[in-house]
Amino acid sequence: MARRSYDHFCAAARALDVIGDRWALLIVRELLAGRRRYTDLHADLPGISTDMLAARLKELEQDGVVTRRKLPPPGAATVYELTPRGRDLLPVLAALSAWGASELADRRPTDAVRAHWFAIPLIERLRECAPDLDGVVEIRLDEGVFHVHLGGPSYGDGAADDPDLRLTMSSETCRALVQGAITPAEAYDAGTLTVIGDGPLADAFRGKPDGHPPEDGVDRGTGTYGRPYGS
Repeated sequence: MARRSYDHFCAAARALDVIGDRWALLIVRELLAGRRRYTDLHADLPGISTDMLAARLKELEQDGVVTRRKLPPPGAATVYELTPRGRDLLPVLAALSAWGASELADRRPTDAVRAHWFAIPLIERLRECAPDLDGVVEIRLDEGVFHVHLGGPSYGDGAADDPDLRLTMSSETCRALVQGAITPAEAYDAGTLTVIGDGPLADAFRGKPDGHPPEDGVDRGTGTYGRPYGS
């Protein structure tokens, strides 16, 4: 079936000709977290049929948004990843996520959720708290783990190899952060956000840039203030 076009000599219309079909931007969302096998993409896109996923991947590949390659042994799996043009869609998804954050009301019984779906809107909220700092932050929710690179900005699914900071919270707290209803420091003071790590980045999220412990003397993220658990 031939693809439909708006047939408008307009940059926005041309962009929508490429990424405006249903599921296209959500496939990009998944691949912004890193290369994926077809089965991984299908698992993290609940509701998409295998035929639809195959069709959208083919179209995105034809349009230079996605590329496909085979990994060398012992993996020998075929993976999909974004081209530089595809990665340029990160600010597009960031703007859409910021605009849509207010739509995240109570979770509906039919709503699927993956932890890393919070990554794109959360990056900007975290960067607002530490605008001059760089680092890798690992975020742990009940639904899973993901990590963000504040200086990239970029994000990935799963745990980070050597994060500068670990944040643990519920998806409800994460939603409140994404919506701007609460800051990391406020969530930390309320005991709904655990901050594990030390240094300027950890202090920024605790709301204590001078390095002093909380006023109540209780540190909610480390055993001894400024010293991570287990160190």
